[in-house]
Amino acid sequence: MRSFLIGLGRGAAGALLFAVPMLMTMELWELGDYTERSRLLVMLFLNIPLLFFLAHQIGFERTFTWRQAARDATIAFGLGILISAVMLAMMGILKPETSFTSIIGRIAIQSVPASIGALLGRSQLGGGARQNEPDEGAVPDHLSPNFARELFLMGVGALFLNLNVAPTEEVILISYKMTPWHALATILVSIAIMHAFVYAVSFRGTHQIPEGEPRWHALFRFTLPGYVITMLISLYVLWIFGRLDDTAASQILMSAIVLSFPGAIGAASARLIL
Repeated sequence: MRSFLIGLGRGAAGALLFAVPMLMTMELWELGDYTERSRLLVMLFLNIPLLFFLAHQIGFERTFTWRQAARDATIAFGLGILISAVMLAMMGILKPETSFTSIIGRIAIQSVPASIGALLGRSQLGGGARQNEPDEGAVPDHLSPNFARELFLMGVGALFLNLNVAPTEEVILISYKMTPWHALATILVSIAIMHAFVYAVSFRGTHQIPEGEPRWHALFRFTLPGYVITMLISLYVLWIFGRLDDTAASQILMSAIVLSFPGAIGAASARLIL
């Protein structure tokens, strides 16, 4: 029980730490007002399985069953909603005269990154222990890295960073200013950064390529599929926020490429820190 309460405190701290930039972003308040409610519901419903699987990787305490993971996911979502509501009210974004639909929309759109942050807080505020050094707050031993887990974590990282950037008008502005050559360069740089973060620059958590394995193997097995996932996440976030409505296919692709740049950084970082 004590370890769970400590994990709960870390979750609340993580929700604040990771969500504050979005809680203080005017574009997200406005998106909470006019984003289609059906799309908000899609985002909220899809956040549930994401939290469920993320909790199985890094819950508030060691999780050995899916029931425990479901409990942690539910608590994380609740923390995200509560902290979002309290912070928005404290900053005067939610007022008595604010319409009920605006209140619900603003809290809903902020609760997704806050709930993810609540679970990430357990990993990042866990007393500095490394995942390969078991202790009271360690990730369970049976969760060894594998292909599906790596891709899932990359998707979480891309989603989290995309939620920070996608609401801004600059994403669309940059996409209009870019030429096809700029887009190609952005794709290549994004992929290079994803690969270098994990395998080349010796950050804490850097992955080692097994001896005897070709160096290109990790590129084609993890980095390129991870970039494809990042692109899909970018399209999903842009669609949720209505950035793709009445837009030509070429411009949709450009916007996704622009948003995939920070998404790629988030995806690579998630492989290092989670």
